[in-house]
Amino acid sequence: MTTHSPLRGLRVLDLTRLLPGPVATLRLAELGADVLKIEEPGAGDGARAMMQTAADRAAGRPSAFYRIVNRGKRETRLDLKSETGRTVLRALVRESHVLVESFRPGVMARLGLDYASLAQINPKLVYCAITGYGAHGPLAHRPGHDINYLGYAGVLDQIRAADGTLVLPNIQIADLLGGAATAVTQILAALWQVAQGGNGAFLDVSMTHAIRDNNVVARAALETRDAAADAQGTADTLAGSRGLLDGGVPCYNVYRTADGRWLAVGALELKFWEKLCRALGREDWASRHWSLGQAIGGPDATALTRELAARIAAQPLASWLELLEPLDCCVSPVLTVEEARRHLLFRNDGPA
Repeated sequence: MTTHSPLRGLRVLDLTRLLPGPVATLRLAELGADVLKIEEPGAGDGARAMMQTAADRAAGRPSAFYRIVNRGKRETRLDLKSETGRTVLRALVRESHVLVESFRPGVMARLGLDYASLAQINPKLVYCAITGYGAHGPLAHRPGHDINYLGYAGVLDQIRAADGTLVLPNIQIADLLGGAATAVTQILAALWQVAQGGNGAFLDVSMTHAIRDNNVVARAALETRDAAADAQGTADTLAGSRGLLDGGVPCYNVYRTADGRWLAVGALELKFWEKLCRALGREDWASRHWSLGQAIGGPDATALTRELAARIAAQPLASWLELLEPLDCCVSPVLTVEEARRHLLFRNDGPA
């Protein structure tokens, strides 16, 4: 959370729903922007009912999900299918700097509220459309959610258990990184353009394209393997091998402890690995590191990962944390959501 408000005075219209758009405008609100969330009459944003408890319903309040991603915003209702609602929105656009929407491509144009129409009212308007597959292209009108965007982008295929089984993450990577974070970055860049005397802009944020762009390590590994395969004349020895950051080295992996918990080891740099090996009483392992020539995903890396796993499995998580956390060797617990909430790192954090 920022302690200042660099966007104070910025007026944002939020026509989004569920997760990506609301988180994008939440980040702007946290930076001081005045965000007006506009929902349709009736049920409004579907996030209101998503994960809503019986206590929430009895109290007449929306779900914790909705409250978390929409805190710090003003709210109103507009029926954009009515001329009255559209007239009110146009009036709001005249006095606003940013509009963010997450409808399927073509919806706002049919209402006469697309960027081309609104830019005639306010040429300085920064209009951000967050969609699954972009405003144009072969899948532009196809519905989807985070799991679909990750699937198309080649990201979900990277998230696997040790036995190769796909793992469904419970953090919405495409929604938050491909959608919310990308939207905020592009909005701030467009506002700088306006501040320099330019006009506003239409920002086409495709969550699938953006999350693929962020899949940097896997794409780099693919290019590296392609280059090696060209040099060797075959890709057979490279197919299916694990990489530097997805289980191919013992210094960057997760290990089960004696009490069934998990320890995250991120000793990617040699200096951290050496500290860890000394703490474990296995200084002989220190030279077995990728930076010293250990083949990533190779036989020695696989064998040492098993040896380290057996060592970690001999003690409970608390014992390892007592030994390793003070040593500055990039080792941490894998906390539950509840434990994270109570951890000293986040103890004073929480919804406003």
